[in-house]
Amino acid sequence: MLINRALYRHGQRVSELEAAGSGPTATSSDCFVWVALHDASEEELAAFQAEFDLPDLAVEDALHGHQRAKVEEYENCLFAVVHMLEAGADGGIQVGQLAVFAGRQFVVSVRRDSSADFAGIRARAEREPELLGFGAGYVLYALLDAVVDRYFPIVERLEAELDAVEEEIFSAVGPGRENVERLYALKQKTTLVKHAVAPLLHDLGKLHGGRVPSQVSAVQDYIRDVADHLARINSSIDSLRDTIGTAVQVNLSLATINDATVMKRLAAWAAIFAVWTSFAGLWGMNFEFMPELKWTYGYPLALLVIAGTCAGLYRRFKQSGWL
Repeated sequence: MLINRALYRHGQRVSELEAAGSGPTATSSDCFVWVALHDASEEELAAFQAEFDLPDLAVEDALHGHQRAKVEEYENCLFAVVHMLEAGADGGIQVGQLAVFAGRQFVVSVRRDSSADFAGIRARAEREPELLGFGAGYVLYALLDAVVDRYFPIVERLEAELDAVEEEIFSAVGPGRENVERLYALKQKTTLVKHAVAPLLHDLGKLHGGRVPSQVSAVQDYIRDVADHLARINSSIDSLRDTIGTAVQVNLSLATINDATVMKRLAAWAAIFAVWTSFAGLWGMNFEFMPELKWTYGYPLALLVIAGTCAGLYRRFKQSGWL
């Protein structure tokens, strides 16, 4: 579906067009066309491919979605794929895709599987014609910057979830299976973010410093700023993943310690009752010649010996921390 298609000259909107080939296109170096599509059909993409001579392989990637985050350079345009991450109501992360074709005199963005829009980005760019005058390269930067900035709340949310799990591990509830399940779910979310960030961070190196494509030669500093943001996010994700691994080990260690404590208590009580049982078994034997069985104070003395021995064991186990 076509969201917007407009012609710009010197950073100012000249005209708005309804469909591919429906009006004038950029005819000079100071003009470019900015097209925004959402869940574009094969026919829509084919029309814009014919108008702007878009590469076949890149068009196929934009059409089918679920591509690796990347930046590729073709003969007449740059092609970038970025993952659009959105926090779901159920605590999960929804992954969409934004594919951007940036040529000398055109920008075509194809948003897929995402409810987030870029109307605010276009409005902001149009309020800054001196920057929009850089052309397609600045639009590419603005779109990348908008997507990357939306990663920060996702990372903050993951960090908050990890803090909550860590508090529960060391709380009165203690370690348990539920914590491990939550930690592994959190690890899966961080992996989604990692897959969105790491490849893009690597490929953005092609767009700043040294030899860069002509489309972005004037906006290298802006692209570098996006790369810096990605580097921060990538570092945060790496720290999260390491902390999650540590939290899993701590949870398992605490569970093992708790199990060992329970086993100590059971062993201590078993030892106490074993002594009780031994004495009872000794005096319960039906031998004829057991003098203490016919003694008046034999029974009270037997109970006293049993109780005293068990009390001594209890005190000993208590002092050693087993009870």
